[in-house]
Amino acid sequence: MSDLLLEIGTEEIPAKFMPPALAELAKLTKEKLDEHRLAYEKIDTWGTPRRITLYVRGLAESQADLSEEVRGPAVKAAFDAEGNPTKAAMGFAKGQGVDVKDLIVKDMPNGSYVFALKKAQGIAAAEVLPEILPQLVLGIHFPKPMRWGYNETRYARPIRWIVALNDDKVIDFAIENIKSGRVSRGHRFLSTDHVEIKDADSYLETMEQNFVIVEPKRREDMIVAQIHDLAASVEGEVETDEDLLEEIVFLVEYPTALMGNFDPSYLIMPEQLIITPMKEHQRYFPVLKGHHLLPKFITVRNGGREHLETVQAGNEKVLVARLDDAKFFYTEDLKVNLHDNIPKLKTIVFQEKLGTVYEKTQRVKKGVENISDLLKVGVDVKERASLAADLCKADLLSNVVYEFPELQGIMGEKYAFAQGEHPLVAKAISEHYLPRFAGDEIPLTFEGLILSIADKLDTICGCFAVGIEPSGSQDPYALRRQALGICTMIKNRGILVSL
Repeated sequence: MSDLLLEIGTEEIPAKFMPPALAELAKLTKEKLDEHRLAYEKIDTWGTPRRITLYVRGLAESQADLSEEVRGPAVKAAFDAEGNPTKAAMGFAKGQGVDVKDLIVKDMPNGSYVFALKKAQGIAAAEVLPEILPQLVLGIHFPKPMRWGYNETRYARPIRWIVALNDDKVIDFAIENIKSGRVSRGHRFLSTDHVEIKDADSYLETMEQNFVIVEPKRREDMIVAQIHDLAASVEGEVETDEDLLEEIVFLVEYPTALMGNFDPSYLIMPEQLIITPMKEHQRYFPVLKGHHLLPKFITVRNGGREHLETVQAGNEKVLVARLDDAKFFYTEDLKVNLHDNIPKLKTIVFQEKLGTVYEKTQRVKKGVENISDLLKVGVDVKERASLAADLCKADLLSNVVYEFPELQGIMGEKYAFAQGEHPLVAKAISEHYLPRFAGDEIPLTFEGLILSIADKLDTICGCFAVGIEPSGSQDPYALRRQALGICTMIKNRGILVSL
């Protein structure tokens, strides 16, 4: 048994490319080893921004011997009346690499057939691996591959080095002009461009000595521990954000978390308007205390603890610029009443055949009135839901939503409340987007529930009316999700209504 190491060294690969690439490499490796009859104990795939690594433990030293029976044509087609082999039998034997006289006959439930007994002695893994490894390297697919130099190969980013070791022996092959070897590269700034890997078993330790933590799970554990320790030092906490955490894991090779500060005066803005630039633009973790935002953030640098004060100051300066922009947009938006934005929705096309967003809100408003009557809600609920239907898309014209589209609805609620609308009207504006995905919360207010159902029904009915229907591979208007959202709201709120 031996351990196989394959490291594909590249320029920095986008973080979102890495998880599917590692999963595909593991799947492809299993298929290729099984195809070539090479037994193994375990397959691991690891990755950092600059490398994709395959590690196979307990790889067999040679292929398993092959012994299999391949069924051919029926006996009546394989031999003529005198018992001589026909062209069918001879062709089958030739295709299987055996002599026609070595074909055997076996009785099967549905008749007698000829079989070819194929035997082949397994060859050494060292002879097979040079054929397999290039297929593994080039078999990984990326969303946006690129070419570099004068090469024809396409990859996520240019390949700069390849390490290929079977225990301590180099497996020779080449991709374009990059030859495999035992020389890797450490951290871009903390190490060197020449890190010799003695053998596969010493790989992880050698790379860590050169400031590269190759295993993503280990980097994740380091990041989680560090950010929670920093938050606890100010009696705060960091909410779990799996997507942000995964992205950061694949943005760094040697993670070190640090805490920064910003002026508490920014906290007069809605928390979402502070958190969104932190997460979406800067990849920062907000720090909370009792579900309230503290004027602090945690970021993760790709390096050690040297000069953290300088790094902290740089991150604080960048965040202040982001928050100044957000504050300016928010202040300007408050000067414009949401009602004044309603006519401007005529300039935004919802769908070519379904008209503008303004026309959609008018249809939704009628839907709200009909659903309110169907559910026999009070007049006050119906009026508030109808007003919310008028205002539900008005924040699309705000500066903040233009800059941060993911805040649509949320900012509509904030603006409506700040401009004196009834709290339930304001809440319905944000709730009408719920549920946004499977398992998401549903509207808590009846106004939000009615508006959400009306909005989703309008989208579903409108799209089907103009021939836009979801297929097995496409659903651009998320009609399935919206239909499931309606069913979830009706079921969870215990609404008895005929569909």
